[in-house]
Amino acid sequence: MFRTKLSAVCACLLAGATLLLIGCSSTPEDKSANWSSNKLYAEAKDELSSGSYEKAITLLEKLEGRAAGTPLAQQAQLDKAYAQYKSGEPAQAVATLDRFMKLHPASPALDYALYLKGLVNFNDDLGMLSYIARQDLAERDQKAAKESFESFKELVSRFPESRYAADAGQRMTYIVNSLASYEMHVARYYYGRGAYVAAINRAQSAVADYPGVPALEEALYIIVQSYDALGMTPLRDDARRVLEKNFPNSEFLSRGFKASSEPWWKFW
Repeated sequence: MFRTKLSAVCACLLAGATLLLIGCSSTPEDKSANWSSNKLYAEAKDELSSGSYEKAITLLEKLEGRAAGTPLAQQAQLDKAYAQYKSGEPAQAVATLDRFMKLHPASPALDYALYLKGLVNFNDDLGMLSYIARQDLAERDQKAAKESFESFKELVSRFPESRYAADAGQRMTYIVNSLASYEMHVARYYYGRGAYVAAINRAQSAVADYPGVPALEEALYIIVQSYDALGMTPLRDDARRVLEKNFPNSEFLSRGFKASSEPWWKFW
């Protein structure tokens, strides 16, 4: 009797373990396994349109492998980069675009790839570019902004008739103005802490690197004020003459740093 009951218990345990192993070894069914490439792409586009970027990325990666060597696979790469960008994965988006441009240097969509790469880096660094006047800092990485500029520059240079060229040109202007404005923020940071030589160097760098930008007026003013604080009268007067010649109605001369309180930028 005891052996019979024990055998029954063991049999139940063995059956349960077998069912558990079967359950663990099973994998979710891939509903897209038998889809055509066109259906796979259509479903991926639907996910993109609805904002389901992670699902879209999964489908587009499957499409890349399934339609390898076709224009549809190239489009899947571009759409995947866009989905990665929209889902907050800028590094992955840039890597996807770099791979696309390396594999397809003659693609008719190369202008879009350059534009999207510029846009990814542009938005990735927008926090720094927008307006940083209330942050205490001395240095900050400008790599993304400069890489964005280079992508837009290549687009405008190689594809001047592209539908994306006009917007890229506007963003290039924005980036240059932003970088110059950033230099002014750092120069003000140094000036406010009495590091007048550092303030002069930073302002002079902006004058040399970003001619013609709105921040040039403030750069000259910082140079004037820093030389004055150092007691270097001849250099102060020379800088003031340059400021007055280039900006005869400069409000910096009458209002000081308050003249820089109005931001020049705009958001897209």
